[in-house]
Amino acid sequence: MSEVQHPVQSTASLIKALIVALVIAAILFVTMVLPVEFGIDPTGIGSRMGMNNLLSTEPEPQIVARSGEGDLPFREDETVIIVPANKGLEYKFHLAQYASLNYEWSSDTALYFDLHGEPEGDTTGYFESFAAATGDEMKGSIITPFTGSHGWYWRNSADVDASITLKTQGNYEVIGLK
Repeated sequence: MSEVQHPVQSTASLIKALIVALVIAAILFVTMVLPVEFGIDPTGIGSRMGMNNLLSTEPEPQIVARSGEGDLPFREDETVIIVPANKGLEYKFHLAQYASLNYEWSSDTALYFDLHGEPEGDTTGYFESFAAATGDEMKGSIITPFTGSHGWYWRNSADVDASITLKTQGNYEVIGLK
C-alpha cells in the first residue's frame, strides 16, 4: 500500500494566490460594497446593477407607541438634576407595563445610584431594583415589568453638589423629583 503524497505549495504559488485574492476583494469592494453600504459608485457598475437602490437614505422611523404602552405619547427629554452635597434624591417617570425607557445620564462626580420601579397603587413600600452601583454615568434601556413609577435614586457622598444630565426617550410621563 502506498502513501498518498500531497503536493507542497511553493512560496511563489502562495504569493500569486494571495495577490489574486486581494485583487478580487478590491474589485468586489469598489463595485459592490461601496455602492451598497456608502452610496459611492466610482465605476458606475453599482447603479447599472441596481445596487444603489439598496442604500436607504431615508431616516429610520421613530416609534410612536408600542403595544402595552397605553396612550402615553412618545417623547424625548433632557434635564439637569442637582443632587445636594451629602444628600440623596429620586427622579421618576410614570410608565405602563412593558413600556420601554431609553436613558443616558452622566454626572460630574461618582454617585451611588439605584434604578428601580414601584408598582402603581402599591401601599406596602415594595420596589424592584433593576441596577444599583456607584458611578458617574449609565446608558441603556429598560422594559418595565409593571405599570408604575420608575427612575433613579442618587446619593451624593461628596462635600459639593453634583450635577446630573439625564436624557430619556420613550412613552412616559415625567413625575420628576420625589
